[in-house]
Parts: sequence; C-alpha cells; structure tokens
Amino acid sequence: MATKDRDFDLVLWGATGFTGRLTAEYLLRTYGTDTFRWALGGRSGSKLDLVRQGIARDTGVDSTGLEIVLGDAGDAASMAALAGRTCVVCTTVGPYALYGSELVAACARAGTHYCDLTGEVAWMRRMIDAHQDEAAASGARIVHASGFDCIPADLGVWFVQREFKARYGVASPHVKLRVAGFKGGGSGGTFASGLNMLEEASRDPEIARLLADPYALNPKGQATGADGPDRNAPVWDADFEQWTGPSVMTPVDTRVVRRTNALTGHAYGPDFRFDEAMLTGAGPMGFAKAAALAAGLTTVMSALTLAPVRRLAASRLPKPGEGPDQATRESGYWDVRLHAAHPSDPAKSLG
Repeated sequence: MATKDRDFDLVLWGATGFTGRLTAEYLLRTYGTDTFRWALGGRSGSKLDLVRQGIARDTGVDSTGLEIVLGDAGDAASMAALAGRTCVVCTTVGPYALYGSELVAACARAGTHYCDLTGEVAWMRRMIDAHQDEAAASGARIVHASGFDCIPADLGVWFVQREFKARYGVASPHVKLRVAGFKGGGSGGTFASGLNMLEEASRDPEIARLLADPYALNPKGQATGADGPDRNAPVWDADFEQWTGPSVMTPVDTRVVRRTNALTGHAYGPDFRFDEAMLTGAGPMGFAKAAALAAGLTTVMSALTLAPVRRLAASRLPKPGEGPDQATRESGYWDVRLHAAHPSDPAKSLG
C-alpha cells in the first residue's frame, strides 16, 4: 500500500494514449482498485475520465475508486508534484526524448521508482548521465526499456544464463537470440519514437556515433567488450543451421543486455558476447531471404535519414494514440530462440 507520505502506490502516466489505455485496462481487470492504490495520469481530465469509464465498461470492473492525476510533461514543477505523490510511475508517453525528461528528473530527485517503454538509446544515455548519481542517492530505481523493447532479450538472456550456471557451474560467454517469427503491428507512439531518433541522429553526428556504439549504454569506464558493430549482412548460423539477417531490434536489445551484464558486476563474464538476428531458413532460399532483409532494412534506414522521407513516412504511419486493433493484437505473437555456448565444451551448449 502507499506510504504515509505518498498518495498512491502507482500512477500510470499517459493513460489516454493507445498503450496507456491498454495498460490501464489490464491493471483494472487484474487488480481492480482495492489491491493497491493507483491512479490514471495525463494532461486532460475529461479524456482521463473517458478512459476510466471505458475500461470499466470493457472489463466489467468498477472503476469509480480510480483517481485522476493531472500534469504537464514539459513542466518541471508539475512533474515534481506528480513524482512526490506516488511510489512508482509507469509512463507510456513517447517519444520520450520529447516528453519524458522532466519526469525522469523528478523521479530521480524524489526517490520515486520509474519504468517506461522506450527504445530510444540516445535519450536513455542522456538520462543515465544526468540522473544516475541522484537516483542512487535518493533510492529511485529508474528502469527504461520495460516493454517489447527489451524484455524478451534482457530477461531471455538472464533466464538462459541462470539455467546454464545451474547445469554447468559457469556462465556462457556467448548468447545468441534468434527471431524465428512474429506477427502483429506497431503503435503510432513507437513509430514516432523511431522517427524522432533518426531526426536527432541526422542533426547531431555525436548521436549518430553513439547509436553505432555497441556499448552505448554501458556505465562510464565499462564501455568495452568482445562485441563489435551490428551485422547488417546475411550470416550463416551453424548453431541454428540457418541463414540470418538483421533484426530491427538489434540496436536496442544488444545495448540493454550488455548494460545489464555490466550493472550485475559482469555476471555473464567480462568478455561476454550477445548478438541478435532473424532466422531466414537454410539453403539458397534462406540466403536470398536474408539478403533481401539486409538490403531492405539498409535501404529503408538510409532513406529515413532524409527529412522529406521522414515527413512522408510520418504521414503514412499510425499517429500517436493509434495502434493495431483487437483482432491484430490477439493474433499477434513473437517466437524467439536463445542459444548459449559453453566456454570449452560445444556438446554442453544450451538452446
């Protein structure tokens, strides 16, 4: 329950957005309003009230006890007031580089735990550099990338390493994540975040260099290791006996997993390696798919470095607040495979 000096256990910030509303619906259906004290947060009281009514209608759970908290993401005083009222903030408001910085600063200062869904590597780096020491002093846990960016990779590696150590008594020096298949759609907020990252990189060469750094999120002084640049060409994977092409999640997932290793005292080893790719099959057809994937992704990313192309893409993609319909969400899936290599005995590899 909320502490004596905090009104809430959790505030869901951005509840009127596409992902925010889905999160609110899940919380209400799963926990109701009595298990712990939580509130819906955002800019518009009228829109938040519509969300409160809508999730009650869709779940059949009474939401009248659910409070509303108003604030302005761009106002430091407003975010400080929000952070001071709750033990935890869960925010779905992106692009975070545009709308998230004041909230992170407020939580770090107030000792308020925080989680978001960002995959914006450059912005995470800025937040770490600006607020790491203050968050450590206040006791705030600031947890970025708590959604599809990058839970499957980060927790998947943690799980396979735990199993590997239990079986063999050592950590695996090299874990691979391979995407075997997926189905679904992205939200407008996700696309907006990606386009904003490309906009920042096009304006600032330092950001572009940071995004290319395989250890971009590691703590200062620990930004080295055995991994090199991301691979953007077809590669034969002997462990999976398939060709592989680049995964769009690689530039985010890999940085987060490497940071986790560093923050845990190199629990996976100082020379730990992690890479991610898409499985495309064996034989000539598998190679052709991998080559097409690599060429297509390179072409798209290169084109999106141009401002007119980004504007055109923004006009065609879902807008913030929009996302896949219920049928698409319910039929969606992702299939990821992990392989952990043994440091000395290939027969003891796991995966």
